[in-house]
Amino acid sequence: MSEILIRDVRAEDAARLLEIYSYYVLNTAVSFEYEVPSVEEFKGRIEKITEKYPYLVCVKDDKIVGYVYASAYSTRSAYDWTVATSIYLDRDHRRQGIGKLLYKELEERLRSNGIVNLLAGVAFSETEDEYLSHDSYKFHLNEGYIKVAHMEGVGKKFDRWYDLLWLQKKIK
Repeated sequence: MSEILIRDVRAEDAARLLEIYSYYVLNTAVSFEYEVPSVEEFKGRIEKITEKYPYLVCVKDDKIVGYVYASAYSTRSAYDWTVATSIYLDRDHRRQGIGKLLYKELEERLRSNGIVNLLAGVAFSETEDEYLSHDSYKFHLNEGYIKVAHMEGVGKKFDRWYDLLWLQKKIK
């Protein structure tokens, strides 16, 4: 039986997290980034987020297989109880319950910090293609998120237009 551990991110995790993320940048429309950031840039992103919000990794058999974090939805004070969530799993470790474990721990930490609203921006296309499935959308629905906005054709990647869905979950 595999040992699974959810822990806080460490600076030395940046290269492995970037390895996971780079798959989504280069091969999917899940991320609307075109180029993989450098390890230093990615490390800077982690440092900025962890100043205020939880950033967690899932370690399975001594290897990081996924990560999740919350970030500011907006810098305006009225939004202090609302965060944007992001989750990425190693492509070989999807559909194993890791995302559910990561979100459960993230939500517990956010709730204890007074966060009330979780928002997730999910790339979407009515028809699945080789760059984008409905997996992320379905995952978030299964985690209790509801669709609150559908912006059509706002992201272009691989010479195709993709929609962006905003999904919301109340945790208090």
